[in-house]
Amino acid sequence: MRQVAAKDGHFRVVLAEDDVLLREGLASLLERSGFKVVGQCDNAGRLVDLVREEQPDLAIIDIRMPPGHSTEGLEAAGAIREQHPETAILVLSAHVDVEHAMDVIASGERSGYLLKDRVTDVAEFLDTLQRIVSGGTVVDPVLVQELVAARRVQDPLDVLSPREREVLSLMAEGRSNAGIAHQLWVTEGTVEKHVHSILGKLRLPETEDDHRRVLAVITYLEAR
Repeated sequence: MRQVAAKDGHFRVVLAEDDVLLREGLASLLERSGFKVVGQCDNAGRLVDLVREEQPDLAIIDIRMPPGHSTEGLEAAGAIREQHPETAILVLSAHVDVEHAMDVIASGERSGYLLKDRVTDVAEFLDTLQRIVSGGTVVDPVLVQELVAARRVQDPLDVLSPREREVLSLMAEGRSNAGIAHQLWVTEGTVEKHVHSILGKLRLPETEDDHRRVLAVITYLEAR
């Protein structure tokens, strides 16, 4: 997984959130935790400008912002991914929105989708930010459960064993092999074997392993 070096020893972050209390709270938390907040705004248009001006390592974006409170944040995230692919993106949403979440995840690595009311464990949230900036793809577990419950009749995951599905589910949450091993109480070598088997059974193209992991997660999320 590609590692990103912060420009001055701190990961640089821009925040886009129209709830001023939440935005200021996030900014304060990040600053206390070693991140450097280089810009804040409450609308999507200003967000795109901030990213262009500040070249941050990470953009944290509310999915619904002025003026329409619909998908402005998501559209801004798409523009940022196209114009500044080096900037990692975390989208925060108040609701489970499968279609919009898929748009975020399908945009590639260094991206994440979390529900706002799930951001209650500070240490876990900060770890999530680190994983995204370092090249990971993180999906809220609630969304994963929603997609599993609504998966298609023709399930491409039928080829996987129950344990392999469990490993893939944890991959979809953005966990590393070491993190999966800790969660399942198995060795990291065992997890590596499961991951290799998953990638083979899903017939993913022989490319860089990190990219194949993202493709496997996308396959998992699309199996609705």
